[in-house]
Amino acid sequence: MIFDQEQKSIIRQSALAIFLCAGILGGGYLWLASDLVGASGPMTLADRLAFALKWDLLILIWLAGSVRAVSQKRFWSPADRHGSAYSEASPALAVRRANLQNTLEQTVLAVGAHLILATVLKDNELVLIPLMVLLFLIGRAAFAIGYAASPIARAFGMAMTGASAVFAYVLAASLILTGR
Repeated sequence: MIFDQEQKSIIRQSALAIFLCAGILGGGYLWLASDLVGASGPMTLADRLAFALKWDLLILIWLAGSVRAVSQKRFWSPADRHGSAYSEASPALAVRRANLQNTLEQTVLAVGAHLILATVLKDNELVLIPLMVLLFLIGRAAFAIGYAASPIARAFGMAMTGASAVFAYVLAASLILTGR
């Protein structure tokens, strides 16, 4: 398979994001004390789910901000004010809508992954959830900043957001399959 220059650049940005995710998750797991993120002591299933939801509040706030960005652009732009059912979006609104759509998709995947992980992680392992929330926020910021620039510019953010979710699903499935 032969990739063009843009595809090679996207692969490089994605690989960089994946390595950074691995470093943050691995380093955080080894060095971050669970009591620093609110997960100290034995926790029941309900406690672990509540823990995940409390951290996922930051993700949901990011999603709300993305909704607000679309609404605000629509309010201030006469061309966009009538709504998507009545006219094509301006380029500025189209970028915000694309970012919102992708953020919604990534939010569903991330929050779902964090809730599933909360059912199988124990004790200090729970530090992975706030670390994944951090990666989500960094990834979304990079994606939003890079979206209008180019596919290369948004690749890092997309890969960072996606890699942590994929890791979460693989880890959860592995723990479930091994009987945890």
